[in-house]
Amino acid sequence: MAQPRILLIIGGGIAAYKSCELVRLIRKAGGEVTCVLTDAGAQFVTPMTLGTLSENQVHTSLWNLKDEVEIGHIQLSRQADLVVVCPATADLLAKMAAGIADDLATTLLLATDKPVLAVPAMNVRMWLHAATRRNVAWLKESGVHVMEPDEGEMACGEYGPGRLPEPEAIWREIARLLKVGGKQATDPLSGQLDFDGGPAHRPLYGKHVLVTAGPTHEPIDPVRYIANRSSGRQGFAIAAAAAAAGARVTLVSGPVTLETPPGVDRIDVESAQEMAAAVEAALPADCAVMVAAVADWRAKGYEAQKIKKRGSAPPALMLTENPDILAALAASEQRPRLLVGFAAETENLIPNARKKREKKGADWIVANDVSGDTMGGADNQVTLVRESGEETWAPMAKELVAKQLVERIADELA
Repeated sequence: MAQPRILLIIGGGIAAYKSCELVRLIRKAGGEVTCVLTDAGAQFVTPMTLGTLSENQVHTSLWNLKDEVEIGHIQLSRQADLVVVCPATADLLAKMAAGIADDLATTLLLATDKPVLAVPAMNVRMWLHAATRRNVAWLKESGVHVMEPDEGEMACGEYGPGRLPEPEAIWREIARLLKVGGKQATDPLSGQLDFDGGPAHRPLYGKHVLVTAGPTHEPIDPVRYIANRSSGRQGFAIAAAAAAAGARVTLVSGPVTLETPPGVDRIDVESAQEMAAAVEAALPADCAVMVAAVADWRAKGYEAQKIKKRGSAPPALMLTENPDILAALAASEQRPRLLVGFAAETENLIPNARKKREKKGADWIVANDVSGDTMGGADNQVTLVRESGEETWAPMAKELVAKQLVERIADELA
């Protein structure tokens, strides 16, 4: 089942305490929620409370060095399916309407390309003030979804419109908005949610994509190994692009120094045999993209102690063949609906890629010429080899190769 991802921005007002119940409802219905707590909001609820309820890190500052090294506010703003501002105070609504970005919450709102739901809560006179009415009208014209506040007694003792709607009503509105591109299967408060298609900006919503990346290291003795050259960068980029497209992604990685992409489940392995076992354990999958540079051979006998030099002749190294992960996956009873392999070649690129596709039983082969600086470099040029023919793409950054490949995968699985 696909998990809708919600970014919850909590403004400063007494109604902020209801955000805790909203987080609980989102989690109960199978959603994932990441909280952004404003300085004013922190006067009413704590990061510890929200973190415990959401089971996610709570973000409070634009100046978090660890997050912002990776442009964290941009990542946060674009990983969600829906951004919810609750409570949306008069101050937050005014800043949203004016395009002000002076803290993490307002910067996220200005940077996001996802739908936004604002849930106002404020004193009745503030809600009815001409400035607030103007700001709300402007936000609605700009495409922001604005819930009408409830009418009733305020914490300040006044009566009228301005009360935050009950968390159940807010979650029902969230569920309604998340129906974009799909069909809500159950009532949001009666159990889990399922979305047949998912939001349009996440075409792999509800799919499981399995990716392998990096090299494998085949030990000879405690200090030596056989390996293929691979930085893992292309495979990690594909895993990140698939996660951004809504897939549940399992990334099986050989030894690399790369950070795990957001939203990706990573399994670290060392040898080809370990990678084959991890791939099998990760099934079933809707699509498998085998990018890893798996060593073809391993030492037939592993020496428990470091092999010492003896005389002038090197020791004999007996090799045996490693498991063929791509071919085994193609023959598996749990074969993914779409199986994509990679072919790193130094000559006869297309003929060799065609042979590999047929021999291994893959649906597609992504072929690239590695005779230059492709391995370890930032760019790549690939040819997509399918039964219907070949499609050669222009040279581009590996992240763009990944995005374009994931778009093709989403079209195929659709």
